[in-house]
Amino acid sequence: MSQHFVSVEGLSREFPHASGHTTVFEDVNLNIERGEFVCIIGHSGCGKSTILNVLAGLDEPTSGVVIMDGKEVRGPSLDRGVVFQNYSLLPWLTTLQNVAFGVRARHADWSREQVNAHSERFLSMVGLSHALHKKPAELSGGMRQRVSIARAFATEPKLLLLDEPFGALDALTRGVIQDELMQICQHTGQTVFMITHDVDEAILLSDRILLMSDGPNAQIAESVRISLPRPRNRADIVNHPGYYAIRNHLIRFLVARSHERPNHRQPLDIDPALDASSSQANNATSSQVNSQHTTHNTTSRGNISC
Repeated sequence: MSQHFVSVEGLSREFPHASGHTTVFEDVNLNIERGEFVCIIGHSGCGKSTILNVLAGLDEPTSGVVIMDGKEVRGPSLDRGVVFQNYSLLPWLTTLQNVAFGVRARHADWSREQVNAHSERFLSMVGLSHALHKKPAELSGGMRQRVSIARAFATEPKLLLLDEPFGALDALTRGVIQDELMQICQHTGQTVFMITHDVDEAILLSDRILLMSDGPNAQIAESVRISLPRPRNRADIVNHPGYYAIRNHLIRFLVARSHERPNHRQPLDIDPALDASSSQANNATSSQVNSQHTTHNTTSRGNISC
């Protein structure tokens, strides 16, 4: 039995075509701990969404296995909630009814009052208490995505899967919902696996960022630790000494190294902020030693002159 909350071992996915097959990714290995927020980044075509669909039980791997909480993932389950980029709301239901639909599936024995009270609590967390009885057509894009997020959290999944949930939103709305997501995760201890193309978003939200090499035959090359203190604030995080060390490492990988094929099965464990801090400390120590050495030599020469 896996010691990790989620363990992905030797995962591969092939898609057939007229002249054979294409291996989108192969030998993917990753672990997620309970309560951890993990983002995955890579260029288009490396199989990020396919990995998420396998974790959700919406797709089957060609080879490999996914273990969650000691059980193999086989098919969809209420233990895994998914938020897609396109909202996926039922247009004939109100905001409250869309969330309650998922809650009833999770808690079939609850009364209508219990279901509604539970649903309203999570809608309140995303700032939609004033829009309970509006239908999706009456909501903005940001509000619709808030409903999707509230519905996913309200079903209380063991693992929340987010497939670029903010990709279609403007920058201001995206920032507001990111803040709400961080607050809910901090309050609930939710385990999250999220796909994003936004490096700054990943740094803000994540405990770790998985970097994928280019497809086909993509693999997870690195697991980058985001050792920045929580709670995080987007206005202050950029002033942290380790922020740009992390950001520059991610950018360099995506621009210059993502085409390289990893020569290791497990992702390399990287902590750019810690490495930068250690490097600065070593440089400071070296400078201090050099300074002391120079002072000593100057003093010695002065004594000789005397």
